[in-house]
Amino acid sequence: MAAPYPSVCNRLVGLCFLLGALWEIGAEQIRYTVPEELEEGSAVGNIAKDLGLEPRKLAERGVRIVSRGKTQLFALNPLSGSLVTAGRIDREELCDRSAKCVANLEILLEDKVKIFGIEVEIIDINDNSPSFGTEQREIKVVEIENPGTRFPLPEAFDPDIGVNSLQGYQLSSNAHFSLDMQSGADGIKYPELVLERALDREEEAVHHLVLTAYDGGDPIRSSTARIHITLMDTNDNAPVFSQPEYHVNVQENLPVGTQLLTIKATDPDEGSNGEVTYSFRKARDKVAQLFQLNAVSGDITVLGDLDYEESGFYNIDVEAHDGPGLRARSKVLVTVLDVNDNAPEVTVTSLTSSIQETSSPGTVIALFNVHDSDSGENGLVTCSIPDNLPFRLEKTYGNYYRLLIHSTLDREEVSEYDIMVTATDQGTPPLSTEVHLSLQVMDINDNPPTFTHATYSAYIPENNPRGASILCMTAQDPDSGENAQVTYSLTEDTIQGAPLSSYISINSNTGVLYALRSFDYEQFQDLQLLVIARDGGNPPLSSNVSLSLFVLDQNDNTPEILYPTFPTDGSTGVELTPRSAEPGYLVTKVVAVDRDSGQNAWLSYRLLKASEPGLFTVGLHTGEVCTARALVDRDALKQSLVVSVQDHGQPPLSATVTLTIAVADSIPDVLADLNSISTPTDADHPALTLYLVVAVSVVSCVFLAFVIVLLALRLRRWHTARLLQTAHSGLAGLPASHFMGVDGVQAFLQTYSHEVSLTADSGKSHLIFPQPNYADTLISQESCAKSEPLLIPQDLPQSQGDPSHLQVRYPQFYKYILYRETSNIVNAFSLIR
Repeated sequence: MAAPYPSVCNRLVGLCFLLGALWEIGAEQIRYTVPEELEEGSAVGNIAKDLGLEPRKLAERGVRIVSRGKTQLFALNPLSGSLVTAGRIDREELCDRSAKCVANLEILLEDKVKIFGIEVEIIDINDNSPSFGTEQREIKVVEIENPGTRFPLPEAFDPDIGVNSLQGYQLSSNAHFSLDMQSGADGIKYPELVLERALDREEEAVHHLVLTAYDGGDPIRSSTARIHITLMDTNDNAPVFSQPEYHVNVQENLPVGTQLLTIKATDPDEGSNGEVTYSFRKARDKVAQLFQLNAVSGDITVLGDLDYEESGFYNIDVEAHDGPGLRARSKVLVTVLDVNDNAPEVTVTSLTSSIQETSSPGTVIALFNVHDSDSGENGLVTCSIPDNLPFRLEKTYGNYYRLLIHSTLDREEVSEYDIMVTATDQGTPPLSTEVHLSLQVMDINDNPPTFTHATYSAYIPENNPRGASILCMTAQDPDSGENAQVTYSLTEDTIQGAPLSSYISINSNTGVLYALRSFDYEQFQDLQLLVIARDGGNPPLSSNVSLSLFVLDQNDNTPEILYPTFPTDGSTGVELTPRSAEPGYLVTKVVAVDRDSGQNAWLSYRLLKASEPGLFTVGLHTGEVCTARALVDRDALKQSLVVSVQDHGQPPLSATVTLTIAVADSIPDVLADLNSISTPTDADHPALTLYLVVAVSVVSCVFLAFVIVLLALRLRRWHTARLLQTAHSGLAGLPASHFMGVDGVQAFLQTYSHEVSLTADSGKSHLIFPQPNYADTLISQESCAKSEPLLIPQDLPQSQGDPSHLQVRYPQFYKYILYRETSNIVNAFSLIR
């Protein structure tokens, strides 16, 4: 229970450790005594022993020092259980020159939520030397001054108290001056210089003296000031103040620049000897910062903000001096009056940030202290909280309050409380401070996740990229923490024999559904899913919701032309139109389908190209090919049409088909028309006939060379050709046409797929073999009913004589024979390919 007490104890043998640490416990208050300027960590008192605790239990019991935001002077040593200094303690900085310096702090026992007040008295030691306000003072003295004249000397100031404060002065040795001490009403000693011998300016104009101030500490501390005495002519009157002391009372909120009072000193001398100037006699920092003295007028004004809480009284020493340097002293006593300019301070010393919703009433949430720096009623503080909260306040030791639960909490109703504690003083007008305490109500898992909708529908276009997001599923859980952490999953299912997980996945954290593959509307149009949301509680709670995923069609399929189709028996398709057909006659019909749906499958038909423009039209929506006008003799036997089929998708897709139309009533009519073609007679009949015979022979030989190969290929495809012909026969009901695949008719059709020009002059003969037309051929039902073979006209002469005669009379016959053989060879190539 003893603490070191240096300084004064050095003079009191045997009492050094006796005054170390005086304490007593009464009304939960502990008192210690400690000297200033101890090293950090110096023991002040044994807190553990005074509280009846073992040192090792201090941390377990939550014993700690609480303060109101000021600099922490003391700390707890958890090993020894002692109260130790937390740093250097300067008594003069804390208490200035007060006779008694006490530091107050509180010790908190958290386990009992109990406060103990600690009062530590700081004992002064001699750690400050006396100091003069100025290092040099100049005194002007008239040379005729009478011995015994006194001159005020600069005073020294020692912030220590008692024996450690200023004790006296010493003057350096000289032949003319001595030092005398005067004591004022406040007990402070003032040095004065006394003239002992008459002065002679001519003998010595300046005197240099050293004034030493010392205190009574151990060791003794001192400081010096140089005194320069300048001899002048006569000035026999010093200034005199109108009052020995000036008193003034001011409120602490006085504006800066306000004039407090005016000091006045008079000097009966004339000229410069009677000109009085004013100054502060002690240039202490606090006084110089707060007050300003006009050296000429003597007006004292407020230079800084006054604060009653910092200091309620100021003792200002002033002096007046005339031109030669005679001085007079006086005091200005300023009393600062308190006003309610400080709002209460709320310091939270213990706070629980979260509490379970099942906590019982009476549970302590927070412990806090209220303090108001004002005095009197301005410093009386009351605390309150809103009435609609399930909490209450309870006052404990001193200005400490506890915040407790008043009624049962429910996190689902209120998950967080912002408790506003209002501290209000009793000043006029009253000032208040609001402190917000945040309290989280901890949750239990009593609510399952809930989806925002009872069911969900989502749409995704087909041909979507893999990994495309479809929909974000969101489930809300009113719980908190892990109890509200929702994870998402899909129930196990299969789609067309494949697991659902190969089509769709869901992000377990965000609930975003993703497509794992590209969907095809033509494969399936919708999916039915079941999404499960599960929280992270223990045990977990879950809920599910159904999702309908619809696949939207895209225009990804080109129209497919069903009719006309390419034949498989090697023949070339053709449509027959009688020359007697009237306008609007239905020649054939283009049939097409589109695997898409909606407007992507709406088809329109257009005529892109025609060998005879304006002869045929195509129905926009039906695909029917009809004659646009009546046929005339000048119309070519062979007409070629290119028909486009286009859907209405974005962008649209299209397909084309080429139709070959023969203008004739029947196949024999077509052959008869060949004879009507006029052939010019030429004198070179023998040469032309020779060329024709040679050409036919060559073509026949080439054709025979391919017969063997063709027979093998035909036998192989025979069975397939029969099946295809059976399928083609189903189209016989189409308007005005059906398939025809006889070799003889094929030779006829090739006639209209090649151009042959033969003249009597072999040098002018011209033969062109363009690419054959492999389109399937349709003929009219009327022509098919006749079943007429491809024959040579009956009037063809049976001449066995001159072949030139045959060529001359029937040039079309030779053209037919030559072209038939050529066409057979071309078709053979087509089959091989």
